[in-house]
Amino acid sequence: MAASESPPDVASASSSSLFRLRHLRLGLHLRPDARALAGCSVLELCARRGRRAGSSGSQSRRQALVLDAHPALRVASVAFRPSPAGGGRCGFVFPDAASAGSAESRGGGGGGDGAPRCPAWDPAPASSSSSSSSSSELSGPERSDPAPGRLLTRCPSPPTGCPSPTPLSDPHPHCPLSTPSALSALGPPLAPELAGPGPPADPLAAHRCHHSCPVAGPPDFLVSPDCPLAPGSQDGTPPPDPEGALRGAAAAPHSPLAAPASPINHFSCSFSDFPLVPGVPPPPIPTFPDDPAPASVAPCPLFFRVDPFTDYGSALTISLPSSLEPHQPFQVIIRYTTIDAPAIWWLDPELTYGNAKPFVFTQGHSVCNRSFFPCFDTPAVKCTYSAIVKAPAGMQVLMSATQSTYEEEEGTYQFYMEYPIPAYLVALVAGDLVPADIGPRSKVWAEPCLLSTAISKLSGRVERWLSAAESLYGPYIWGRYDIVFLPPSFPIVAMENPCLTFIISSILESDEFLIIDVIHEVAHSWFGNAVTNATWEEMWLSEGLATYAQRRITTETYGAAFTCLETAFRLDALHRQMKLLGEDNPVSKLQVKLEPGVNPSNLMNLFTYEKGYCFVYYLSQLCGDPARFDAFLRAYIEKYKFTSVVAQDLLDSFLAFFPELKEQCIESRTGLEFERWLNATGPPLIEPDLSQGSSLTCPVETLFSLWTTEPLDAVAAAGSVDIAEWRTFQTVLFLDRLLDGSPLPEEVISKLSECYSAQLDGMNAEIRIRWLQIIVRNDYHPDLHKVRRFLENQVLTSRLKTPCISQGHEIWA
Repeated sequence: MAASESPPDVASASSSSLFRLRHLRLGLHLRPDARALAGCSVLELCARRGRRAGSSGSQSRRQALVLDAHPALRVASVAFRPSPAGGGRCGFVFPDAASAGSAESRGGGGGGDGAPRCPAWDPAPASSSSSSSSSSELSGPERSDPAPGRLLTRCPSPPTGCPSPTPLSDPHPHCPLSTPSALSALGPPLAPELAGPGPPADPLAAHRCHHSCPVAGPPDFLVSPDCPLAPGSQDGTPPPDPEGALRGAAAAPHSPLAAPASPINHFSCSFSDFPLVPGVPPPPIPTFPDDPAPASVAPCPLFFRVDPFTDYGSALTISLPSSLEPHQPFQVIIRYTTIDAPAIWWLDPELTYGNAKPFVFTQGHSVCNRSFFPCFDTPAVKCTYSAIVKAPAGMQVLMSATQSTYEEEEGTYQFYMEYPIPAYLVALVAGDLVPADIGPRSKVWAEPCLLSTAISKLSGRVERWLSAAESLYGPYIWGRYDIVFLPPSFPIVAMENPCLTFIISSILESDEFLIIDVIHEVAHSWFGNAVTNATWEEMWLSEGLATYAQRRITTETYGAAFTCLETAFRLDALHRQMKLLGEDNPVSKLQVKLEPGVNPSNLMNLFTYEKGYCFVYYLSQLCGDPARFDAFLRAYIEKYKFTSVVAQDLLDSFLAFFPELKEQCIESRTGLEFERWLNATGPPLIEPDLSQGSSLTCPVETLFSLWTTEPLDAVAAAGSVDIAEWRTFQTVLFLDRLLDGSPLPEEVISKLSECYSAQLDGMNAEIRIRWLQIIVRNDYHPDLHKVRRFLENQVLTSRLKTPCISQGHEIWA
């Protein structure tokens, strides 16, 4: 689909509106020694629209399923089968390394001996039961116009006793359609090769082998005789390509068209076909077993190709059976390995606090999880998921799920998320983690050496924050709210994964930053997780609303003055970032237009948070009472819960909830039009009144003025206030303003060091990093050795970069 016709942040945009993703199943084998993950992903799908098998003309054309993937994710096989009645079996088989070869030779997705098999991909029955068909037996444009010089033979009939499943007319109860306006953000529903009459646009149309289990009606799938799965194929090589149609696919080293699997069974792939690390054998890939019911149908292999999409992902295109009916539930089974994936961070023991065991975590926001598992990597698509994870002994595995169990006999962890979430919120962490209760519905997980500190910082607090949020925005729907502390290499401060917030361990040094960051992730449980922005172009719908909710919660629990202080600190940072980027920079819009190939993660900036917050604050002021606005947000959550929305959904709901404002045409108020808020560059049109925080902000402004007024009276400045008694946000606000004014006169920086350097050395990292930036910016040599010492004391510098970027300062570490 052309980039101009749909948001360019997902390769799968053409398919996500054609197929409903009902459930996702993951079988994951973690191998820290190989720094690799072997996975089996089962997508439970049904087509939203389509034609019955046997329809004539273009209506019988096959459908293509497009998923988001990544070059680091190497697909070994793809298979199809109708969904078993009642949901079928959900387990996975994890072969050990010793049995990997034999397991692979038996087939990757079906069961073992005695399991029902589909003749369309079982070479032995296929070669004995098939017979040639004359051209007069063929009907329809796909059969009457084969590739030149190529005869087509009918795929062998399926075994008897394999009835077609009953079509489903209702969606999965936990996977409602996104709002119509949200779905419209994905562009036209049909991919070009599926729309309208005419010859197929699929360049592989003349070369593909179509396999099918009996979805409905008589067998109606044709196989080219030189296809590796057709009778008479001896070497398993792909068909010739005289027109060069496969040239693009052949260029992809991980495409099966470039490196075909063993001809014994094309549903599996030997490890030698997909090497990962030289000298290190890849882990055996999990398999999804056949349903043991007598009438069940074994998976049939599908052809696929992996094409470049952008520098942050690939497009996995899968050819589906042409007889697929609308609303017919089916499974697509993908077996793969992944290494060096942007979403998966493998840490050696020495990179953890305990230095005892390896550690692994995932980070999916915004579009990284396509390297974790093939998916619709868009926030517009939500589904429930389940997972079975195998990890080395001694590694505790956690996921963002509402239910979890450990099967000791099998050595596997099982997870189930009962509510629909977008792909980027599927998260995993494994390592030397131990738990402790910190509230009636909360645990903290951390490395043993950090656990007591985490307990002391959070015990009783999380429940207080959850209760305050519930009083404002309605019940907490996710069951548990647990927190896991990750090593310093975690690339961001915190991530709002449902049921399990990820947060960087180094933030334990600062009580106030810990409070704000955890409350922000709590707020995401309503804004971002329950109701999600349908496109990354409107990320402010999650972050702006979560920031507003965070500040309402802090006002309820810590008072308005503290909230105003934190807001002043963040708005200072917003204006600092604006000076660096320029007021006309398009990234300062709330509705940012994603250009083709632009990674949505690059749009994460303070405008998303703070300008979005200012717009939501403006809406709250229009209705005259924060409590009335809280009531609106409760109704908004209830209406759109478990769906994805666009800005118009929020604004339409706002005007419907406050009809008196709609009558006043408040959305068109001159200079403050909703359209201008969304699409104008530059600073917020209105900023909040922070006068309630003057008791905390005025001392900061006074001290800054004393140190920057000429001539300098260092004695008066130093004696005016004892910063040791300040809140952390007061100190960082003062240091940020000094940094903004740097380079300072030599006398000023010298006296500042004399007065505060030793004192600041004993404070938390958020404060120290700002003081050290002032030292560097002013080239103050007497204290430069402190910069080196600070860096050496950090395990990694990722935490150092976070505040520098978020506050708009240059990155120096």
